Amino acid sequence: MSDAAESKKRSRKHYGGLKNKRQKVSRELDVGMQGILITCNMNERKCTSEAYNLLNEYADKLYGPEKFADKEESGSEEGDENEDDDAEAALKKEVTQMRESTEKGRRRFQAVDSGANNVVFIRTQNLEPDQLVHHILQDLHATKKKKSRVILRMLPVSGTCKAFPEDMERYLSTYLEPWFKEPAQATYQIAFKARNSSHNKRDDVIKALAALVGKLNPKNKVDLTNPELTIIVEVIKSVCCVSVVRDYTLFRKFNLQEVVKNDRAPDQGPKATPDNAPNQGPKTTPDNAPNQGPKATPEKAPNQGPKATPENAPDQEPKAPPKNAPSAKAAQAEDEGEGGGEPAKQAAEPPTEATRNGSTEEGR
Repeated sequence: MSDAAESKKRSRKHYGGLKNKRQKVSRELDVGMQGILITCNMNERKCTSEAYNLLNEYADKLYGPEKFADKEESGSEEGDENEDDDAEAALKKEVTQMRESTEKGRRRFQAVDSGANNVVFIRTQNLEPDQLVHHILQDLHATKKKKSRVILRMLPVSGTCKAFPEDMERYLSTYLEPWFKEPAQATYQIAFKARNSSHNKRDDVIKALAALVGKLNPKNKVDLTNPELTIIVEVIKSVCCVSVVRDYTLFRKFNLQEVVKNDRAPDQGPKATPDNAPNQGPKTTPDNAPNQGPKATPEKAPNQGPKATPENAPDQEPKAPPKNAPSAKAAQAEDEGEGGGEPAKQAAEPPTEATRNGSTEEGR
């Protein structure tokens, strides 16, 4: 009895150990994988669930619903024709197919341990990750609908290699040919990030990669403001993840939280400032008013004062005598009407020499 029990224990441990080893190997980021690198903020489990929902939603639109292989269960299906009509049997088959596909790594999307905190890697099969991610960001940028709370950035990974300078140069020299080798040419920039890796320095990697792109075609130029292509290089431990994408700056560095924000937000800033300006205006106007008041009043007062006084003074002085003249004439007319006109003439005409002589002659 003891020998049989020990043999059972040994067999269980043996098979269990193999299962654990297989799971660890299949669920770790490794060279030769393609997928999507997703960053989050302190909640990797929720990030994984959101990524599954988002990726399956758009993958069904582009590639159709996911299909599972039924090769191994073909014999059992023939023997159980009566059970196919039952709904429970159909559900059981779907569940078993999904479990087997996940264990064998045949699912379209499968979460893999990335080897870094706040980073989730979703392995993809039978699809192009860069095309899928670009389609998602393009739709989010157009609709401005927020479909995730935890996911920050979603970066496609279309190629992986070992993160050593020699291996990276060997792999990238052939990987970058479709975009940068003659006759193809484009403006580009390099986005590099290293996690849990100290043997790769940012400046060294960027210089080596720029030199490699220049060898493929000297007409390729660097543009950091609005490049046509962006080379994304993400190093996690000893694995280098690479992809070449478009519209990197337009889609806010592939950030799902920033893409959804309205582009007109910076334009509304200056519109709000004039509304706030009148509220701040009365605080500033009293400070500006005394400065502008004394400057404006002395300039206007002396300019208007001398112009008004000399123009009005001569106009009023000549106008006064004509107003008095008709009154003097009226007085003379009244004197002439009463006294026969002689005293008025004497008063109006000054004495001449003839009158003086006449008066002397008459006196004589």
